Amino acid sequence: MTKSKKSGSFSFIKIIVVLWVISFLFSNFSSYLENHFSSNNNNKKHSSDTLYIISSSENKPLDSYIKKFAKKEKIKIEIEYADTLDIIAKLNSGEEYDAVWSANSIWNYKLNKSVSLSESKSMSINPVIFGVKKSKAQELGFVGKDIKTKDILDAIKAGKLKFSMSNPNSTNSGAVAYLGIISTLAGNPDVLTEEIINKDSLKEEIKAFFSGMERTSGDEDYLEELFLNGDYDAVISYESSIININKELEKKKKETLYALYPTDGVSISDSIFALVNNKDEDKKEDFLKIQDYFLSGDGQEVLASLGRRTWYGGTTDTADKKVFNPKWGIDTTKLISPLKYPSDAVINKALNLYQEELRKPIHVVFCLDYSGSMSGSGYRDLVEAMEYILDYDRASVDNIQFNYKDKINIIPFESYADTTWSAYQGDKTEELLYKIKNKYPSGATALYSAAINALDILAKDTDTSYNKSIILMTDGDPNEYSSFSDLEKKYKKLENKIPIYSITFGSAKERYLEQIAKLTNAKVFDGKTSLIEAFKEVREYN
Repeated sequence: MTKSKKSGSFSFIKIIVVLWVISFLFSNFSSYLENHFSSNNNNKKHSSDTLYIISSSENKPLDSYIKKFAKKEKIKIEIEYADTLDIIAKLNSGEEYDAVWSANSIWNYKLNKSVSLSESKSMSINPVIFGVKKSKAQELGFVGKDIKTKDILDAIKAGKLKFSMSNPNSTNSGAVAYLGIISTLAGNPDVLTEEIINKDSLKEEIKAFFSGMERTSGDEDYLEELFLNGDYDAVISYESSIININKELEKKKKETLYALYPTDGVSISDSIFALVNNKDEDKKEDFLKIQDYFLSGDGQEVLASLGRRTWYGGTTDTADKKVFNPKWGIDTTKLISPLKYPSDAVINKALNLYQEELRKPIHVVFCLDYSGSMSGSGYRDLVEAMEYILDYDRASVDNIQFNYKDKINIIPFESYADTTWSAYQGDKTEELLYKIKNKYPSGATALYSAAINALDILAKDTDTSYNKSIILMTDGDPNEYSSFSDLEKKYKKLENKIPIYSITFGSAKERYLEQIAKLTNAKVFDGKTSLIEAFKEVREYN
């Protein structure tokens, strides 16, 4: 009798173990299938009768004009928009397109030899300039006066000017603005070399410049939204973007920006439209029709109406004053001194140097969901994503690594959010990773409590030399004793506003996170397809 009971008990345990193994294997196999087919989708074969264009996100305002012309000419097209540096990565990874419309031709030199372009032509030019609130520009003595980059630096050093801009490591406007700052502060050498950018005196000047950066954006579109929804003194962006911002500010009856063009040089983007050589003559013919349209009188008129300069090699006094408004400091009669871009190797060195040494240091709090619903693939995805973003070598490949000056806190939350793990040197994260991998999911989802505790941590850090932000990630609904109203009350009491970004995956309800993003002038990122890609993207915003 006793033996029979033991045998039955052992059989029951075996059944449980077998079921667990099957569940584990199925979960991993499902994850494999999802990743496998997602990867295949990136390299899917395109339809032979459709022209596939990948374009910089700056060209989204042109979308309806491109499609209208294509419809008229009976050309089938599909357009995908991405940040300029992401376009290069997509082409280099083997993704197939028929044409590429980049914000700047300098990035095309980063293409692999296997990617061949032809018929490259500039559609318009767009200076990257400073837009400063008119009252602030007057206070600084910048209105109606020739200024140099050093004048702006002096205002930043004196604590009289702060600005927002797009991230140099993910956007064209941010990168070329940064390269322009290096060149002008180096005295505009004939050739910018690695030896020059490695000079300690120049590094200190550049660090001082970026000490004035309040917010950074991972894309140019969001930079406009960020500026319009916040209260900032200045922005570095395209001339066309300054024009767009001013149009919106006027609609809201708010103070407009005044455009500044430093006389020691301005970075220029040349909006290059090129054909990918795929030996398809029909697609080449369709491409050339679209390109010719935007180089024609009608197409150039469209570009100019959106604030793109369509005249080359000089000045004009015939620009539409309703668009290129002199009241905003927009000056089409003054000759702009374009900066020379360095070699690809020097650009790579400069971008890495920005991430490693020159950018403003970061104090970030990650709030990681360890609720019961995270069990299985959610937990594994979270750990894998954090291993990627906190591993210095892996993150360095994408120029999003933390450096020794950065500070990182982790708040793991479930039913409660009363634990904090910390690293006070961003490149020393071994202990953080150990703790992340050795905590397991259980309990409810104390999302609001985690966000409130994160705000407390950052509010206590009075060092103004840091850019501060919070990154929430969750796969479910907040279900706890704290509420959004508790978070809102806490946030409104803060003297310095801190953005709270969110990453969703699984069954997360975006409406709760969008509410937090709106409160804090931040953004929600979709991690449901790839949590790693979402973490990579959110790092570009802080």
